[in-house]
Amino acid sequence: MNEGEEMDDVIRDRNRDRESYSCNYVVAMETLSSVTDSRTPPQIDSAVMDESAPRQERLVFAGLVGGAQVLGLASVVLTAVWMGHYRGGFSWDGSSFQFNVHPLCMVLGLVFLQGDAILVYRVFRNEAKRNVKILHGIIHLLALVVSIVGIVAVFDSHRAAKIPDMYSLHSWCGMLTIVLFCVQWVMGLMFFLFPVASLWLRASYLPVHVFCGLVLVVMSIGTSLLGITEELLFSIMPSYSTFPAEGVLANVLGLVLVLFGVVLCYLITREEFRRPPNPEEESLSVHFKTLTEGGTPNSP
Repeated sequence: MNEGEEMDDVIRDRNRDRESYSCNYVVAMETLSSVTDSRTPPQIDSAVMDESAPRQERLVFAGLVGGAQVLGLASVVLTAVWMGHYRGGFSWDGSSFQFNVHPLCMVLGLVFLQGDAILVYRVFRNEAKRNVKILHGIIHLLALVVSIVGIVAVFDSHRAAKIPDMYSLHSWCGMLTIVLFCVQWVMGLMFFLFPVASLWLRASYLPVHVFCGLVLVVMSIGTSLLGITEELLFSIMPSYSTFPAEGVLANVLGLVLVLFGVVLCYLITREEFRRPPNPEEESLSVHFKTLTEGGTPNSP
């Protein structure tokens, strides 16, 4: 056998070895794939679970929002019935009937409307952020106007009846709440709706703004409970302990206000109900991280 034939035999042997190795590799990979597939749960089941969880979450969210609206409206209706039926109605003549405008306006403005203004960021989760901001500001402005009407009503009625002002804990808490509410609205206007501050300041103030909004709702409800108790003690103190209808109605109003606050705080604080991130919020977050942590805009 010459050298050429020997070389051909070597080449043929190498080719056979390569083919054998390739076949063994393919068989091994097919075996591994079959074992892996047998251990992997069916993808259709996980898809069903992924779809069912958001659906249940949406149902819970819708139920809570609906419950909050029912409780908020119920508090306004109960206040109107209390002042209209048991306290003689409403007027604007400096009499005690003008005072009745005060609790109705404060519950409507600082409790119900303020709560709804906060909820718009949860309800309209996929709407354009600019539009939601405008709606948020408009409802807050409406709440502020209604509350100012209520403040004017109580001061006018006190002046006409020669009743001193600002001596009770209710009046102190109420004045503090309305002043902070005005400051919160102006700050939100300057920082977010018509921003004049830098991105760094806006990013720094955003969590403070959210926290203060929730605190103001709690303060408004607490002040309303103080006002309910004060009015009952002034008007039906001798018979309050005998469970008169007016006292029961006012107590139920207080419980409704508390429940409204509980549902509202739950909706606001739950992470799964938060508005999904959008490019504007991402830019604020990235800019803040860049300035505080020394990162770059492209860093995670």
